[in-house]
Amino acid sequence: MEAMTTDTANADIRAVFFDIDGTLTSFTTHTVPDSTIEAIHRLQAAGVKVLICTGRAPSQMHVVLDTMPVTFDGVVAFNGQYCFDDTGFFASQALDTADIEVILDWLDRHPDVVCNFGEKDYVYFNQSNDRLRATWSKLGKTAPTRYFEDPRTRALDHETFQISPFVGPELEAELVGLCRNVRGVRWHPDFTDLIPADGGKPRGLGRRGRSRLGHVHPPAVFLRPKIGPRS
Repeated sequence: MEAMTTDTANADIRAVFFDIDGTLTSFTTHTVPDSTIEAIHRLQAAGVKVLICTGRAPSQMHVVLDTMPVTFDGVVAFNGQYCFDDTGFFASQALDTADIEVILDWLDRHPDVVCNFGEKDYVYFNQSNDRLRATWSKLGKTAPTRYFEDPRTRALDHETFQISPFVGPELEAELVGLCRNVRGVRWHPDFTDLIPADGGKPRGLGRRGRSRLGHVHPPAVFLRPKIGPRS
């Protein structure tokens, strides 16, 4: 956060995008430092837009954002697949149904794999195990509530923007290779976020930038973490 002391007027920075896990919050303390909140307020006072850009679902952000006395100008959620702000802007890109079917079939062949399914207002797991419990405990008080469903009963009938299996890079590559329009993005070593291959945070940032910041590539700073702690 030391970069936040930069003179934004001289740098002509018009927007700053914050990731949540490992950026706003620490993987160690699981809190947002007062110094970060103060720095964000200084950015806003200087006329800089402040936005969230995260792999989390909208419904999973409140556990962190509700602790902050900050009103963000917009949100890029699901690694760029769901973007909105309080002025009415909205854009989204869900996973293709055909690819979801492939992923469900793959999970049937790998019954021990824990997997997370992300809808706009609801995120659920197919099951739990020690690996999931260990990962969630490391998120501390920033961990969202866990819900459990059989994905066969809803994944094909509800827009699903992101699917996150708890697998290593080898199984990730196997699964992605079976799909038509899917790629994995990984911010934590325990799991990968599967999103449309032609999606992602850069595209989400572009959607928001074109509509609200005047042109395709506004002067902006994107703050994000390195991959989180290993279990």
